[in-house]
Amino acid sequence: GQLVESGGGLVQAGASLRLSCVSSGRPFSRYSMSWFRESQGKERKFVAAIDWTNGTLYTDSVKGRFTISRDNGKNTVHLQMNSLKPEDTGVYYCAAVVGRGVSLANVRAYSDWGQGTQVTVSS
Repeated sequence: GQLVESGGGLVQAGASLRLSCVSSGRPFSRYSMSWFRESQGKERKFVAAIDWTNGTLYTDSVKGRFTISRDNGKNTVHLQMNSLKPEDTGVYYCAAVVGRGVSLANVRAYSDWGQGTQVTVSS
């Protein structure tokens, strides 16, 4: 299967962006989908996840600002990012995993990744 992200860009602090990830080649509704961020020189870190039951999980730093959602009819997962901060800067990767009991915040749980989309927030 393939994952293709879009929607990144350069914005000022306080602005909003909406990332999208289109999935192909997998039964999308059965997969849990997540977003990770990789900042320069740092390891890839968990941002948000939505499982196959539409349950959601967020890292503390984005709670109340970011919203993850999915459209199973379009095989797409979105990440709405509001009130962006410079520390949100990085390459955002979409990831997919199937199965129950998966630790969705664990980068090692995923084998399917997109190519990433750059988000840059200036102060």
